[in-house]
Amino acid sequence: MRFISDSGKSRGEATMLAGSLLLAHPSMQDANFRHAVILMTSHSKTDGALGVVVNRPLGQTLGEYDSALKESEFADVPLYAGGPVAAHQVILAAWKWVPHDGAFKLYFGIDDVKARMLVATDPEFQLRGFLGHSGWSGGQLEMEIEQQAWVVTPLAMDIDECAGESAWRTMIRRISPQMHLLAEEPADPWLN
Repeated sequence: MRFISDSGKSRGEATMLAGSLLLAHPSMQDANFRHAVILMTSHSKTDGALGVVVNRPLGQTLGEYDSALKESEFADVPLYAGGPVAAHQVILAAWKWVPHDGAFKLYFGIDDVKARMLVATDPEFQLRGFLGHSGWSGGQLEMEIEQQAWVVTPLAMDIDECAGESAWRTMIRRISPQMHLLAEEPADPWLN
């Protein structure tokens, strides 16, 4: 599968984790990331990394969040909690799968003009809004992966159905039998 970002670069030309999913390790206790599925949108060992949590729908649309968008074509775009950084900033993304090319096309951080153009020329693009994002400084994410805070996995088509903790559980179980067992542990060991 190829990852193509809005810069037009494929994953091989871009950085190594862009286009991957980060799954919070079952032992992750940080409330910002516990049971999170993060779509990595950019990554550089020196400049840092950026992604959005895709499995935390807020149960509201952009039109419900911002009354100025209530009558617009963006009124029904679902809104997600993208991460703890700039948590009140709305980030708009458009993506689509291109199965015959084995590609996932992503336009991230686009403005309303670009979003309108994409949907008008290709209605297969899905729009999503994210409040905030997840970010790491240079070397920070690599260190966290080394410490096994995250499990890196290829992008999967079921990202489109990602919702809540059950999406995380489904994806983490695929990693290994050990991860499956860890994912089933209760948060409180005394309940075991």
